[in-house]
Amino acid sequence: MSQDVEIRVLDARLHAWGLPRYHSEGAAALDLHACLDAPLSIAPGTAPALVSAGFALHMANPHVAALVLPRSGLGHRQGLVLGNLVGLIDSDYTGPIMVSAWNRGTSPVVLAPGDRFAQLMFVPVLRPVLRQVDDFSVASARGAGGFGSTG
Repeated sequence: MSQDVEIRVLDARLHAWGLPRYHSEGAAALDLHACLDAPLSIAPGTAPALVSAGFALHMANPHVAALVLPRSGLGHRQGLVLGNLVGLIDSDYTGPIMVSAWNRGTSPVVLAPGDRFAQLMFVPVLRPVLRQVDDFSVASARGAGGFGSTG
């Protein structure tokens, strides 16, 4: 599935560091650079830091959204994850892309200007029409069985 997305560079250093891009043929997400003016140390368990990705997007299609995700290596080795776990960018949002970075590890995480620290994945969005009913039209085998009901 191909979709044109407009990008507006807000931090000129991205031209030197590289615009968001896929780093392998099979990559599902674009890497994001930390647009910082100085190194940022994030101590374990402190409030998340808001880090600019240095650009804005316009998807202009209500059937497309973008997800901001942590980079798995940084999350596993250093404990750097997102303050809100996953960031959602709606198709009509055109402001700066900001990433809430949080340290769930045991040692400080230091982000340097230009570090690849998060990733952006575009996903299709289903927008079903909700139809209110008194009873569902077809029964399911599971029914209302919730947490742990399937084993």
